[in-house]
Amino acid sequence: MALYEHIFIARQDVSQQQVEQMLEQYTNVIKENGGSVGKTEYWGLRNLAYKVKKNRKGHYTLMNIDAPHDAVAEMERQMGLSDDVIRFMTIRVEEHETEPSAVMQNRGGRDRDDRRGDRGPRRDDRGPRRDDGPRRDDGPRREERNANSEGGNA
Repeated sequence: MALYEHIFIARQDVSQQQVEQMLEQYTNVIKENGGSVGKTEYWGLRNLAYKVKKNRKGHYTLMNIDAPHDAVAEMERQMGLSDDVIRFMTIRVEEHETEPSAVMQNRGGRDRDDRRGDRGPRRDDRGPRRDDGPRRDDGPRREERNANSEGGNA
């Protein structure tokens, strides 16, 4: 049997319990067709990059699936018929990740301020910006050039 990672996005106005029921329903479809579902992760209600079927947010869920292609195709067919699923994606993988996914690792207490240390100091910590320092002597400024050219033609 093949290994798959499957992610589906449910509409923003369904509850988390309804998403869990959908997960159970699709897990049963896989099991009935001779497969199994390993790790599942509920990533929560997240913002979408753009509106999808008039939704700005969606409930994300990850499933690790070990099943024949026919089982995955049947699950995808049922998801396509459901009004509650707005997007889904299935990817065949060589092996499943045993650790929590990157999304779940980032939710584990780290926020944007903790990641700042990886990027280096802020601009105001590095000293003055180029245009705050002394001016290079490149000749007259634009305003001075315009004034000189207008005054000489009169």
